[in-house]
Amino acid sequence: MTHLSDETLAHVRPPVRVPPYDRATLQIGVVHFGPGAFHRAHQAWYFDRMLAERPDMAVCAVSLRTPDVRDALAPQDGLYTLVEKEAQPAVQVIGSILQVLVAPEDPGLVFRRLLEARYVTATVTEKGYCLTSSGELDLDHPDIRRDLARREQPTSLIGWITEALSQRQRHDLPPFTTISCDNLSDNGAKLRRAVIRFAEARGERDLARWIEAAARFPCSMVDSITPATDDGLRRQAAAALGLDDAWPVQRERFVQWVVEDELGDDADLFRAAGVTVAREVAPFERAKLRLLNGAHSTLAYVGLGLGCETVSAAMADERLAGFVERMMRQDVAASLDAPELDVPDYIGQILVRFRNPAIVHKLSQIAWDGSQKLRFRLLETATEALAAGRPVDRLAVGVAAWMRFVVRQTRAGAQIVDPFADGLAAVARNCADGPDDVDRFLALSEVIPPALATDERFRGAVARAYATLQADPATVLRP
Repeated sequence: MTHLSDETLAHVRPPVRVPPYDRATLQIGVVHFGPGAFHRAHQAWYFDRMLAERPDMAVCAVSLRTPDVRDALAPQDGLYTLVEKEAQPAVQVIGSILQVLVAPEDPGLVFRRLLEARYVTATVTEKGYCLTSSGELDLDHPDIRRDLARREQPTSLIGWITEALSQRQRHDLPPFTTISCDNLSDNGAKLRRAVIRFAEARGERDLARWIEAAARFPCSMVDSITPATDDGLRRQAAAALGLDDAWPVQRERFVQWVVEDELGDDADLFRAAGVTVAREVAPFERAKLRLLNGAHSTLAYVGLGLGCETVSAAMADERLAGFVERMMRQDVAASLDAPELDVPDYIGQILVRFRNPAIVHKLSQIAWDGSQKLRFRLLETATEALAAGRPVDRLAVGVAAWMRFVVRQTRAGAQIVDPFADGLAAVARNCADGPDDVDRFLALSEVIPPALATDERFRGAVARAYATLQADPATVLRP
């Protein structure tokens, strides 16, 4: 079968949507580091929506290490298929990526693109920022040490951005706007501090002051479930297009990008493409953590105890679905102060997403790393509820179900995927399905803040839920 490309684009079968603009007129205005599936399903989709209005917002995608994406997309002129995985899927061809570069192979061309860029975006995962546990630049990180010694052939995202800004200063060009799109709280501020610190470590204090005064690093938040590409998706894309695509991507229909309002005259362009341009991103992050992720964890731990395997299967149990909705609307929503977000509507969107049968999201995967996730997803909400005099019974169910999950896994000799797995297993081995079990877990200060663990209201709610989940799990879900 013929491959997708500019030459064959006219042969794409309807109703597949194709770019509504002339790609020959496009100009690169965005350099993106980390062109994995999420970027191509998310930010590249937003830029694709901008190009009919602004043809200077095309993307040069830069891989920091591997050539895989370049090798797949270069023969296709950067074109690829996006499949929205829903009961009624939608298929479109994305045309916003004009070029894919592999940074170590041609650093000079990458820097030329950075000199021309209006925006630099990044999806390099949290570890790609080379930060310490306190969120500051780790000057002892091997990539940072290497980049300090070899400024014109960087390895790290921080090295690339800093040297590019240095070159723009030397050419008397204004700094580009840098938008982190990784799931890192306060990501823009952390990236800004890291770049300034790196410039200082290079001995360029004038550059550091220029960046601090003139460069924009808006915070952002991204959201859309993006399953990995597999052969089934490749077959689906080929059948829809009538053409082969070496690397299609897929995601759910829901997509969200919230960017701090530091976009200047381009704010309306981003809004028109569907981006939420907000005064503050933190309230959106908090809502996502507590509503989406908190409900996910509760669904996972309770659902696994009921024999469910996926999120959509758990939501098919109307008792569990109703319980989670009540928790979100009555308990979690009360903890949120998000004036720019329609919280009831957002909850409704989350519930629809959870029921999507086309997204196979395994509860066992959501259950991973509970010792690290519970604090932000459920425990902070419970702490604030207690301080305000609100009940915590429903919030406690997810915590108790996590305890039951750890005990079941340990007794079955199954793996506990958690950085604190050994400590959790040591507690679980001493559990005897009695009230002392809860006390043992609550004593884990690495997981549960002592002030919350010693609050009798919280302890009592968790103990009641733990006992009920052992005796009759369905009872705990009643209104």
